[in-house]
Amino acid sequence: MQIPLTPLVVVLFAVIAQAVFAAGLLWLARANQLPNRFLALLMLAIALWLLDGFFRVASIYAQDPNWYFAPIYYSLAFGPLLYFYVRSLVNHDFRWRPRYWWHFAPVLVQAALYAWLRGQDYEARNWFWQHVHRPYTYRLEFIGTWISLTAYLVLSLRLLREYRRWLLNNFSEVSQLRLLWLRTLLVLVGVVSAQWLLELVLREFFQLYYRFDYSTELLGVVVFLIGVVGLRQADMQAVRFEPEEVAPSVASAAPIVVPTRAATEPPSSIAVPFPEVYATEELPAAPPAHEVTPPPATPAVDPLVVERIRRALQDERLYLNPTLTLAELSAHTGLAPRLISFTVNNGFGQSFNDLVNGYRVTEVKRRLATPDAQRLTLLGIAFESGFNSKTTFNRIFKQFTGVAPRDFKVTE
Repeated sequence: MQIPLTPLVVVLFAVIAQAVFAAGLLWLARANQLPNRFLALLMLAIALWLLDGFFRVASIYAQDPNWYFAPIYYSLAFGPLLYFYVRSLVNHDFRWRPRYWWHFAPVLVQAALYAWLRGQDYEARNWFWQHVHRPYTYRLEFIGTWISLTAYLVLSLRLLREYRRWLLNNFSEVSQLRLLWLRTLLVLVGVVSAQWLLELVLREFFQLYYRFDYSTELLGVVVFLIGVVGLRQADMQAVRFEPEEVAPSVASAAPIVVPTRAATEPPSSIAVPFPEVYATEELPAAPPAHEVTPPPATPAVDPLVVERIRRALQDERLYLNPTLTLAELSAHTGLAPRLISFTVNNGFGQSFNDLVNGYRVTEVKRRLATPDAQRLTLLGIAFESGFNSKTTFNRIFKQFTGVAPRDFKVTE
């Protein structure tokens, strides 16, 4: 068998080899162990799909038709593996549950079909291709892959958006946790999904096969990006995000106690669901149909809680801790995390991240105005003010002041 050494053949072979090697490293990595294994499986599934493209451009199918129906097609796993990677990466407490297997039922059927076909002789496979696969199962597989990939991509993007909002309310230092590369990856997967849709339309309505097929090249870029950047992802052990915690109920942050007559009864009467004392009371009349019941009032911010948070940050200078988190502030003050989050958002009008970094920027400006500022570099002042990286310091300082740190030092 002769393989032409065209640029596309060489590039595809290199990408597939890199994907397999990087998947092995991800599988053995100790940090982010579970999410990295989802990512490794995703890389292997994409690499095997790229192998089909390699067989086509390298003329392997033309030279030996027995390679058709090789068990290398697991495209229905792309979406679920991507989603569970994102889900487990942003929540260190995520654990696999048996109920999650239904997400992978389609790919198990896909794998079983190709495994069965591989065990048939060439004549049987050729008949299946002509009478079943090309008119029916191939189309189901192609359309199903697009639907699955698109649906799980939407779920992943929504989860990532909620996570980034949650991150700002729980961490003061987020440079290693923002997952900007993952957002780029998801956008690129969106491009693949759009290309897949274009190819689907061309095949279904114009009978054009492989005429404008760039999904192989785009998936090659995706798997290359995963291999390069996925291995460099920072340890996410401190992150424990769950979607239902993104917008905790206000009632749980500051519960409202409504006094009733039951509060004055003995404990034994309170335990009765409908005490007899209320048997003769008339219930309030229902509002007329045309009236709209106003929404419940938002609980007021407790000034004592505001003062306790302010004292912890400003007087006790907790902002000097470069990795201060909401959980650490909660442990220091004795206040519940949800109460702190509610108070910071509604009492200070900021996210936790902005509140803490605002104190750090103020500290930098104060230090720059003192005679001792000449003894330290600008970066040294930033580190002593609670920042722990030059990039983060520059970004946050410009966000709050509108100018770069060096320019602010000159003008002041």
